[in-house]
Amino acid sequence: MGDYMNINTHSINVIDRNIVNISGVNKVENFDKQEFLLETVMGFLNIKGEMLEMIKLDTIEGNVSIKGNISSIIYYENIKKKKNKEESMMSKLFR
Repeated sequence: MGDYMNINTHSINVIDRNIVNISGVNKVENFDKQEFLLETVMGFLNIKGEMLEMIKLDTIEGNVSIKGNISSIIYYENIKKKKNKEESMMSKLFR
C-alpha cells in the first residue's frame, strides 16, 4: 500500500450501507449478526445492523470487511476502563 497507509492509520469506507471496509483494527472484540465491536488504533468501534457477517479479516495489516445492513457506526473512547470502573464500584457495593 505504499508509504501512505500503515498499521497506525485508521479509515472507514462504507459502500451503499452494505459493506464496511475498516483499516487500523487491532482486535475484533466481539461480533454477531447484529453487532461488531472492534478495537482500532483510534478507540473502540461499534457497528450495528442486521445480517452482519465478516467477509475479510487481515490480522497482519489490521483490515476488516463486514457486509450486511449497516444501521450505525459509533466510536467509544475506552470501553475497558469504563468496565473496570463499573466492576470496582460493584465490588465495593457487594463486599
